[in-house]
Amino acid sequence: MSDTSEPEVADLSNWRSSPHSRWAFRNVPRLLPVADIAASSQPMPLPEKPFAFERFGLGDGSGGTLGFDDVLNATDTDGLVVLHRGCIVHETYRHGLTPHTPHIIMSASKSLVGLIAGILADEGALDIDAPVSAYVPEIAATAYAHATLRHLLDMRAGVVLDERQARAYAIATNWEPLAATETPIGLSDFFRGLDVAPRPHGGPFRYVSANTDLLGWAIERATGQSFASLISERLWQPMGAEDRAFLAVDRDGLPRCTGGICATLRDLARVGQLMLAGGHHDGRQIIPRAWLDDIAEDGDRAAWAQGEFAAGFGGRTMSYRSGWYVVHDQPGMLFAMGIHGQNLFVDRANQIVIAKLSSQHLPIDPRVVGLTHRAVEEMRRCLSEG
Repeated sequence: MSDTSEPEVADLSNWRSSPHSRWAFRNVPRLLPVADIAASSQPMPLPEKPFAFERFGLGDGSGGTLGFDDVLNATDTDGLVVLHRGCIVHETYRHGLTPHTPHIIMSASKSLVGLIAGILADEGALDIDAPVSAYVPEIAATAYAHATLRHLLDMRAGVVLDERQARAYAIATNWEPLAATETPIGLSDFFRGLDVAPRPHGGPFRYVSANTDLLGWAIERATGQSFASLISERLWQPMGAEDRAFLAVDRDGLPRCTGGICATLRDLARVGQLMLAGGHHDGRQIIPRAWLDDIAEDGDRAAWAQGEFAAGFGGRTMSYRSGWYVVHDQPGMLFAMGIHGQNLFVDRANQIVIAKLSSQHLPIDPRVVGLTHRAVEEMRRCLSEG
C-alpha cells in the first residue's frame, strides 16, 4: 500500500507526531545518528502458512463488531506479522513499510536489551547483581548510587526525574531540538550531573527510561564493545536476522538502548520465535534458557501491583522482568511495548508470536493499548480453533 500522506518535511520538531511519524519511523537514519546492526548471511526460515482470520471479531462497545482490518485501521498499524508454530500465518504492510524496511521499535528496545544482558551474564561478562557504579564509576555520587544492574533491568531503581532533569535528559537523548538558550549535552554528561534526591532502590515498579540508557553504558563499559556490535554478534547474526537493523546513538555515540532500535517486522518476529524455541537456533543456545525462564517466572508481582502501570492493565497478575512485561494469568504471555504502538507478543504455551509496528498519534493511548491486547486474545482464539 502506498503512503499518500508522506510529509515533505520531517525533523526533530515533528518526527514523533502525525502525519510525519509514518515516514519518520521508517527513516530514522535520515533524522538521527545511528549505528549499524549487521544481519546474518543465513536467515532463520519463516515458512508461510496463510490464515485468513475470517472469524475474527471484537465488540466495538456500541453494539457493532470490529473485523480484523478494522482493528488494524483503529490502531494505526504500519505492519503486522503473526507467527504460529514457526510459520507466518499473516503479514500486512501499510503506510510505506515493506518487509525489508527497519522501523523504530521505541521502548520495545528495552526487551532486546534485556536479552543481551542475559546472554552476557551467562558468558560471565556481566554481573547483574553488581552496582552500576562498578562499571560506570562516574555515577557513584548520583541518585543511582547503590543501584544494581538488576534494578535497572526491572525498573526498580529509586530515581525520579524532576522537571528540570527530565528536560536535561531529553536534551541528552538528541531526539528533540534545542532551544536557543540550551546547551547540547550527551547522555554521559546527563548521568554525571544527575542531582535529583536519591530514593531507596528495589521498591515498586517505576518506569524511568533513563535506566535503560544507563544500562547500555554499563554494558559497553563491561565488554569494551559498542552495543550495536554486541546485539549483532550475540543476537542478530546467530538467530538468523534477514536484514540489518539500526541503533540510535547520542551526540557522543552512546547507545539509545531505551528506545532506539530500528528493525524489520520479520526480524522482530524472529526474536519472538527464538524465545519460543527456548533461545536455541541452528544447533546453538543463543539466549540462555534459564534467563528466559527467569523472565517468565521470577518477576516481582508485588512490585508490579504497587507500581504505576498496574491499574492500566485491568488488575491482571503481572510483573516486569529484564525489560519484558509478563502476564501471569492464564494463558500467560510475554510482551515488549513501545510508545506509538510498537509491540512484540510472545505466547509460549500456544506457540504464537505477534509483531506489530505502528504510528499511533499519541505516545500512549489507553484505549488503543486495550484494543490491541483484546485483538491479540482474539487472534489467539482464532488460531487455537483453526
